[in-house]
Amino acid sequence: MTLTGRTALVTGGSRGIGAAIVRRLAAEGARVVFTYRQSRAAAERLAAELGDAVAVPVDQADVAGVETMLAPVRDGLDILVNNAAVNPRAAIADLTAADFDTVMTVNAKFPLLAMARAADLLRDHGRIINVSSLNTALPAPGGALYAASKAALEQFTMVAAREFGGRGITVNTVSPGATDTGLLRSTNPPEALAQAAAYTALGRLGRPDDVAAVVALLAGPDAGWITGQNIRATGGYLL
Repeated sequence: MTLTGRTALVTGGSRGIGAAIVRRLAAEGARVVFTYRQSRAAAERLAAELGDAVAVPVDQADVAGVETMLAPVRDGLDILVNNAAVNPRAAIADLTAADFDTVMTVNAKFPLLAMARAADLLRDHGRIINVSSLNTALPAPGGALYAASKAALEQFTMVAAREFGGRGITVNTVSPGATDTGLLRSTNPPEALAQAAAYTALGRLGRPDDVAAVVALLAGPDAGWITGQNIRATGGYLL
């Protein structure tokens, strides 16, 4: 249990990749606080399953939620994982100013402010891990705002790595590929999932646990010399 005595904060931790990250960090010994937006029942089940985990309702469209989610970790923070995001698909011709504001706030502004406000809470040699997407390297039709917001998050990561490095705090990005979640299956036909699995070097879709394992590695003591990097956890979808 490499994270015993550490406190972790994970955004969007009630389901999918986020829930896998929460479970993995807890299994490594961390005390975990995580946020959720709508999935209250799932969040409460996960918190009860883990025993000492804390679920906090936060809507990242409202940046005031940064202070809300930091309240349970005012006594100190070791690991911040910015995972929550939205991905409303729309062609560029159909986008509105409101669409831009919402996606950029949830996916880029909120994580940036989370890093800024957490700076004083993070202990020396802490970890910040931002979850991006393969779509910044392989953008798809309908995903302009999602890809752009995640690209901004990747830039924030590299700058933060420079700014936080003097305290031994590492800042990295994890970019999952096609990962087998309920959201992926609800937004893609079976033939598209089969095609993605066939194209991946390891011959299958990713699983939430695959991504959580990479996050746990970066959160652990053996990753102290890795910072400012974008780890593309895609199973070889992108080589």
